[in-house]
Amino acid sequence: MEIGSTAQNKARLFAGFKTFPAELKAKITSIAKSFKRLGQDDPRRVTHSFKVGFALSLVSLLYYARPLYDGFGVAGMWAVLTVVVVFEFTVGGTLSKCLNRGFATFLAGGLGLGADYFASLFGKKGEPIVLGILVFLLAAAATFIRFFPRMKARYDYGVLIFILTFSMVAVSGYRVDELVVLAHQRLSTIILGGATCMLISIFICPVWAGEDLHNAVASNLEKLATFLEGFGGVYFLSCRDEGSDVDSKDGNGKSFFQGYKSIMNSKNREESLVSLASLHSTWEPGHGRFRLRHPWKHYLKIGALARQCAYHIEVINACIGSHIHASEEFKGKIEGPCSRMSAECGRALKALATSMKTMTDPSSAKSNVENTKAAMKDLMFALKAASVENADFLAIAPAAAVGSVLVEIARCVEKISEAVHELSERAHFCKTVEPTVSPEKPQQLLHRGIIRPVSDATGDVHDENVVITIHEISTDSPENEKVDQHRVPKPGQV
Repeated sequence: MEIGSTAQNKARLFAGFKTFPAELKAKITSIAKSFKRLGQDDPRRVTHSFKVGFALSLVSLLYYARPLYDGFGVAGMWAVLTVVVVFEFTVGGTLSKCLNRGFATFLAGGLGLGADYFASLFGKKGEPIVLGILVFLLAAAATFIRFFPRMKARYDYGVLIFILTFSMVAVSGYRVDELVVLAHQRLSTIILGGATCMLISIFICPVWAGEDLHNAVASNLEKLATFLEGFGGVYFLSCRDEGSDVDSKDGNGKSFFQGYKSIMNSKNREESLVSLASLHSTWEPGHGRFRLRHPWKHYLKIGALARQCAYHIEVINACIGSHIHASEEFKGKIEGPCSRMSAECGRALKALATSMKTMTDPSSAKSNVENTKAAMKDLMFALKAASVENADFLAIAPAAAVGSVLVEIARCVEKISEAVHELSERAHFCKTVEPTVSPEKPQQLLHRGIIRPVSDATGDVHDENVVITIHEISTDSPENEKVDQHRVPKPGQV
C-alpha cells in the first residue's frame, strides 16, 4: 500500500516537473500581456515611470558627486526619499505633496528647535521630561486635526510629515550637538528633491488633473448619449421580436449599452481630480485652455446629474430583452414619442459633450432640448390616454414604466443642459459667431417689358410683326439695365 502511494507521488511530481516549463511560459506571457494592455490603455503611465526614474537619477548625484556630498553629507538621502514619496502621476498631485512636505518640514523643524531650546532651560534632568510632554501634546493635537474632513482632504500628508519631522528633531536634539546644521541639511535636501519633482512634472510631458476631469465629464455625457440614441430602436425591436437576440455590440464585441455603468462609480475619481485641479483645494496652476480661476467645482454638479441620469438608465436597461411585455396596441401608441424623446436626449447630450470638449458655446443643444420637451408632452399625453382607455393595467405597466423613466431622463438632460450653459458662462467658452454674409447665389434676371405692334413710317400698323421690349434687371447690379428689341413673327407664321 505504501509502495503504491509512493509511486503515485513520484508520478505526480514527475508530471509537475514536465508541465512546469509550459505553465511558466503561459504565466510570463500573461504578465507581459497585462503590462502591454496597461501601457496601451494610457501611454502616459509609461512616460510617468521614466520621469520618476529620471528624477531619482538626478537627485542621486548628491551622493555620487563628491563636491555635492561634501556639502550635504548623509542628508542627501532625504532628497531621494522625497522624490519617491512626493512624485505623483498628475501635476496637481505632485505640487500638493511637494508643498505640503516643504511647509510641514519647515514648520516642524522650527518648532522642534524651539522645543529643544525650551527644554534645555530645565536642566539635564528636566529636559527629557519636557521634551516628552511637548512631543505628546503636539503629536496628539496634530493627529486629532487629521480627523477634520477638510484637513484630511487637503493637508493630511502635510500633517503627517509635521508629526514625523517634529518628533525626529525634538527627540534627536537630546543627543545631537549640531542640531541646527543637521536640520538645515535635511531641509535643503528636501527642498531640492521637491523642486526637482515639480520641475520635471510641469515641464516634461505634464499630466494635468484639470484636463483629465474636463475630458472625463465630457466622456460621461457621450456614454449617456450613446445609450439613449440607440435605446428606442433596440427596446421596441426586442419587444416585437421576443425570440430574437438583439445585437447591441460594437466592433470589438463589447456592448455599447454597458458604457454608462462606469459613470455610476465616477464620484470618487471626479472629487479627487477636482481636489487636485482646484486652486483652493490644492495647487494646480492655470494651463492651456483653463484659466487660473477655472470653475473646477462646477464639474461636480454636472457629474452628479450625469450619475443621476445613469441610475435612471440602469432601470430601463433592465427592460431590454425582458420576458414581460406590454400589449401591442399600447406599445404602438408610445413607440413614436419614446423613440423620438430618447433620440433627442441622446443628440442633446452629444452636442453638450462636444461643446465641453471644444469649449464652445453649447447653444446648439437648445433645439434638441426643445424637441425633447415636445416629445415628452406627447408621451405623457399618450400615457394618460392609454391608462384611461385600457382597464388592464398589468398589460401596460412595463411599457408605461419605461415611458415614465424616460420622462425623468429627459428632465435630467434638461438640468445637464442648464449646468453646461452655466459652466460655459463661468469658464468663458468661445461664442459661436453666426455668418453675416449670405453665400453667393447665382445671378438671377428679373424681366419686365412691353409688347407693342410695329408701325411703318406712314403710321400704318402691321399685324404681322410685333416688337417686344425686355428690360433685364440683375440682382447683383440693379442699376444696370439692358434693353433688347426682338422681332418675333406672329404665331403660325414662318
